Amino acid sequence: MIAIVDYGAGNLTSVARAVSFLGYTPRVTRDPAEIAGADRIIFPGVGAAGSAMTGMEERGIDGAMKQAFGAGTPMLGICVGCQIIMDKSQENDARCLGLIPGEVHAFPEKMDSGDGYPLKVPHMGWNGLEVVQDHPLFQGVGKDDEFYFVHSYFPVPKDPKAVFGRTDYGVTFASAIGTDNLFATQFHLEKSGEPGLLILKNFCVWKPC
Repeated sequence: MIAIVDYGAGNLTSVARAVSFLGYTPRVTRDPAEIAGADRIIFPGVGAAGSAMTGMEERGIDGAMKQAFGAGTPMLGICVGCQIIMDKSQENDARCLGLIPGEVHAFPEKMDSGDGYPLKVPHMGWNGLEVVQDHPLFQGVGKDDEFYFVHSYFPVPKDPKAVFGRTDYGVTFASAIGTDNLFATQFHLEKSGEPGLLILKNFCVWKPC
């Protein structure tokens, strides 16, 4: 069973539709036992890290996620799901799951494109991905493929080996991170057309070593 975790962060329906489109049957759930026992786990989300963590803790989902991670269950985080796997977020000064050591930082208040034009926050729209390490979920992804972003914060892992992809928007930030049986993207796979669906499809068959 592919569990799509409902911890009150929204954007679940579009992710479930994308997984169903690929021919799999996902289950949107907030039941810690179902999550801990799932074959695969996807935790998407839009919103704030603080409220996301509060929702997880109130439902007992935080413990289920840590249990599944320790058991080697394939896990995929999307957007806020890419942030709450870190130790801490500057957003709401939130303590997070701590599955990947590091913090989540805010974009600087003033950024420009390099040509003198100011960049807006949140970072919203299509942008490229520089793959810095190969990963099974990147199989078939082209160097010119673009992905859809909506975010004001980004993950900063302590270990550079946890960074698999980077993106430039005023600063260069980690946009795809992972370790062992966990992978996460700051961009929205379900809104990124064929390249996003390809990564989702790769996840649905991924067998971590």
